[in-house]
Amino acid sequence: MHDKIDLLLLAQTNTCNIYCSLQTKQLRRMKTKHKGELLHEKKSFIFHYHGRLTITLLAGCGNTGSNANADTGSNTNTVQESTEDQASAVPESEAQITGEGQNGETIIVTDVRGEVEIPADPQRIVDLSGNSDILSILGYSVVGTANSDAYDYTKFPTYLEDTLQGAEILGYSMQDTMDIEAVMNLDPDLIIISTVQEKMYDQLSEIAPTVMIQLEALNWKEDIRTLAQVFGREDAADQWISSYEEKAKEAGEAVRAAYGEDTSYLSFLASGGQFFVFTGAGFGSVLYEDMELAKPEGLPEQSDISLPVVTYEGLASIGADYIFLMATDEDKAELDQNAVWNSLPAVQSGQVVELPASPYFNQGYSPIGRELLLDEILEMLDGTAKN
Repeated sequence: MHDKIDLLLLAQTNTCNIYCSLQTKQLRRMKTKHKGELLHEKKSFIFHYHGRLTITLLAGCGNTGSNANADTGSNTNTVQESTEDQASAVPESEAQITGEGQNGETIIVTDVRGEVEIPADPQRIVDLSGNSDILSILGYSVVGTANSDAYDYTKFPTYLEDTLQGAEILGYSMQDTMDIEAVMNLDPDLIIISTVQEKMYDQLSEIAPTVMIQLEALNWKEDIRTLAQVFGREDAADQWISSYEEKAKEAGEAVRAAYGEDTSYLSFLASGGQFFVFTGAGFGSVLYEDMELAKPEGLPEQSDISLPVVTYEGLASIGADYIFLMATDEDKAELDQNAVWNSLPAVQSGQVVELPASPYFNQGYSPIGRELLLDEILEMLDGTAKN
């Protein structure tokens, strides 16, 4: 189990840039437009997302060419208004190869690979990127997903069971390859992948329009807004984030009222004698950024998606009043036999919240999972002995 968890942690912090050529059945090719061959446009929106994901949206549809130039080196948002207000309808015969949505419109998005035409209102989304939860926030359901449990790829994590009910699990979002035939059998009209699955792009794009994204878990709110821009659902994203922030504020106030303003908290995953500390991401960012609870002295800094790793001695140098421990049964048994762990003040005073590695290792990386944590954290603390 240690090896599996270490691989998962490695996968969480690295993306794959591997190319390979694989053979698959030839399906109808969804028509895409390359640079300089964009559709006739009403409005063109060009967004630059910190250099990670560049998105170009064209509302309306048509068949005539119209050049659009984007300065991809800029990190500022620009809006280009077309002087023409006419869009020609796409013939019915064209709809099968342009990936039209239910309303018959298409949009052009520019992802990390280039430009691709997708349905404006997709009805059968297959998401392999691990962002099916964000899509649900925006009002979409998926027919296929890779938001599976990190410890068991055949099931959903408990915090997404209701959200993803009815979707088919195709793998785990940090896998670089998944079952192409299973994707094809779902008859998707849009496929979303991350850079982790880049080597699948050519095959998937023959099944349906495929958008490849690159998001960062350290800026999860911007990730929601970025995907919202793709589908023109910024209002839904802003409304959900605003509601979450209000809920987080209230949850933090309730914890501080019950346990003190200066009481500090630590959360970490135990794996193979090492401790992966949630500082600026996952469970930790729910505590410190969202709920505004106090950080303990000695907490290691986190500058990227990689979780800081400490030993038993490093763990002992972090002066937390309360600890949220995530571990498998095996790792927990090893902790219980360790003298350094048993000497920690929080352990001796019974102020440790013990949580199973699944689902809590990943729950803090999911917006929906984070929202559920807001409801649970005070109750978790109430289950420990108050100081």
